[in-house]
Amino acid sequence: MKKLYYSIGEISEITSVEPHVLRYWETIFKELSPRKNKAGNRIYREKDITFILQLRELIVEKKFSTAGAKKILEKQIQDSGSNPEEEADLPYETQKDLKEIRLFLQKLAEKL
Repeated sequence: MKKLYYSIGEISEITSVEPHVLRYWETIFKELSPRKNKAGNRIYREKDITFILQLRELIVEKKFSTAGAKKILEKQIQDSGSNPEEEADLPYETQKDLKEIRLFLQKLAEKL
């Protein structure tokens, strides 16, 4: 199920973040800058999914403001990303893979 590029709709389904929120986050977080194809559509990569899941956890689940999330991410970069509290949780890559599998199974169940 791994792909090189994902559309904004696919990213929205995988991460449970609305497309308008993704576009807004692009204006705030320089790390989130998907390329655009010839038609002008955003194309996201695996690293973008991982970053979006991090943002979602901070902003949606932990209720940080975008400014607060930005400070935390900057601190993680300075600390080389070693945060003992977050290591206890599932890695973002695993979270992303599980969400992709869940989405695939939901679509499969709808076809049955």
